[in-house]
Amino acid sequence: MHTLNLGILAHVDAGKTSLTERLLHAAGVIDAVGSVDDGSTQTDTLALERQRGITIKSAVVSFAVDGTTVNLIDTPGHPDFIAEVERVLGVLDGAVLVVSAVEGVQAQTRVLMRTLRRLSIPTLVFVNKIDRRGADDGRVLRAIAEKLSPSAVAMGSVAAIGTRGAAFTPYTAADTAFTTRLVDVLADHDDAFVADYVADEAAASYRRLRAGLAAQTARSRAHPVFFGSAITGAGVAALTEGIRELLPAARGDADGPLSGAVFKVERGPAGERIAYARIFSGTLRTRERVELGPTEAKVTAISVFEQGAAVPRPSVPAGRIARLWGLGEVRVGDPIGIPRRADTGVLHFAPPTLETVVVPRSRADRARLHLALTQLAEQDPLIDLRRDDVRQELSVSLYGEVQKEVVQATLADDFGIDVGFQETTTICVERPAGTGEAAEAMGEDANPFLATVGLRVEPAPAGAGTSFRLGIELGALPLAFVKAIEDTVRETLCQGLHGWEVVDTVVTLTRSGYAPRQSHAHARFDKSMSSTGEDFRKLTPLVLMAALRRAGTRVHEPLHRFRIELPADTAGPLLPLLARLGAVPRPPVVQGPSAAVEGEIPAARVHTLEQRLPGLTRGEGLLESAFARYEPVRGPVPERPRSDHDPLDRKGYLLRVQRRTGGREQA
Repeated sequence: MHTLNLGILAHVDAGKTSLTERLLHAAGVIDAVGSVDDGSTQTDTLALERQRGITIKSAVVSFAVDGTTVNLIDTPGHPDFIAEVERVLGVLDGAVLVVSAVEGVQAQTRVLMRTLRRLSIPTLVFVNKIDRRGADDGRVLRAIAEKLSPSAVAMGSVAAIGTRGAAFTPYTAADTAFTTRLVDVLADHDDAFVADYVADEAAASYRRLRAGLAAQTARSRAHPVFFGSAITGAGVAALTEGIRELLPAARGDADGPLSGAVFKVERGPAGERIAYARIFSGTLRTRERVELGPTEAKVTAISVFEQGAAVPRPSVPAGRIARLWGLGEVRVGDPIGIPRRADTGVLHFAPPTLETVVVPRSRADRARLHLALTQLAEQDPLIDLRRDDVRQELSVSLYGEVQKEVVQATLADDFGIDVGFQETTTICVERPAGTGEAAEAMGEDANPFLATVGLRVEPAPAGAGTSFRLGIELGALPLAFVKAIEDTVRETLCQGLHGWEVVDTVVTLTRSGYAPRQSHAHARFDKSMSSTGEDFRKLTPLVLMAALRRAGTRVHEPLHRFRIELPADTAGPLLPLLARLGAVPRPPVVQGPSAAVEGEIPAARVHTLEQRLPGLTRGEGLLESAFARYEPVRGPVPERPRSDHDPLDRKGYLLRVQRRTGGREQA
């Protein structure tokens, strides 16, 4: 039996979870279609999801279609939970992007489709809610072609749209407009087809057109569009057939070397970690020890998804998704076995741009709060839990206010901890302004450590990340010490001269030295005479920050691109507000009674714009915004309180990290 790992993605409230229910019902997995409003769906299992009627965590269910097992992954639609979508993308063979026939193509829809196309994930589009008043198939199809994919192909026609009796009828070989559209789309992407068609139009048989559409869909060059209603079931049978016909099955050699990836971690009833993993190659068996990133662990139990349930199995082959027990230290994103080249840690979406300090209402809950947030960080590493031991504060990174409310409710419901938050602030980054070098040699009076370290800091192109290079001869320093320096460099760069993470940086090790392992005659190994990794870990922050201080840094704030659709006569009052918020708008584009304004705005001002827009546009303004880039801060430079030992304060740093033992300065 073939396997297809399928993601369901959409803007919030487009009907993803309802469509998942309808697909499960149509496949005979469930007897009745659950309701999001009633909290009775298969995939929204968290109490908070049922209360709010939104998906917060990705969930896996399965059903069978003509010999193919479909592992269906329902993902959140709200942009505050885009991290859940982020983790799912790497395990998909295909996707269904859900669009509302009433609201049409929305902000999150465009972000998702851009990412799906960039990653070449085969995607079908399902236009939902054709039974709702205000549905317009023609308008939505034009928007899909204009904003999502010029190679969108409508797969059928809609009748009685906007009524309870709305229906979808798939096109056939007799629909000449449909076959002509297929010829046009295939001609844009398939040179062999064009050559055959020019030589003989009869070569464009309907069977070949459908096969060509499947091939181009698999390459993410064509995007078939289906219409229907998850509530009434209209069009769902055609979508199911499209999933079977047009999306490629999972690939992978079950006899090859083991390779997989963890995309979700949850806690079981006894507090044990349960990992959700996609196996790309090989076969994973129970009781088998596997490489889990830099460590090893033994799998104690496996279950795979079949007909809506997770079923215990002794092994899981390539192509399947499984739940794994026994991986005690597992984290989201960990590779299993041999990492794939695609598992580079590069984010597909923008990182969180907001952060806040979490404050327990009761001082007695401080220790419990740290443990609870640590568990949440296991499931969502992008919340980036930071502990400030000086101020006794815990801070987390967020995408928005809704996510903050969910964190608060989760801590109350799952851990019994009542918390509040300090004011939400924007997360900035620092980039080196120039090149700086520093070095400290072993034996110098100012250097209390048995280590020599020299570092050079240089700027890298925007988006390049941080790279560590060797400017010393190979073998001049034991690899364990080189690794200690590199790890410490990356950790130290999390807080730059102004307290923000330093990005887009090249750090080169220019000088090194160490005291070889030695001891007094007939004595045991003496740390006071020999270098240890701790010497390099303690010295590196001092050298790195000295080099960074000489290079200088510029603080950058996140900018969002925005688009506002509004009545044309309200554009005048809006422009002064945009200027006050630091936005840079382009001239309005007026089309009859409507207008559109596009531009860029500091991320910190988006929430204010959202609040003020309805009052300025009679409630008719529609705002779309998404992260665009980082831009140097204009005006006062924002400072972020440090949460480390502060290597910028040399005297205080040394006092905090040193203790004297037997005449040797030692950590």
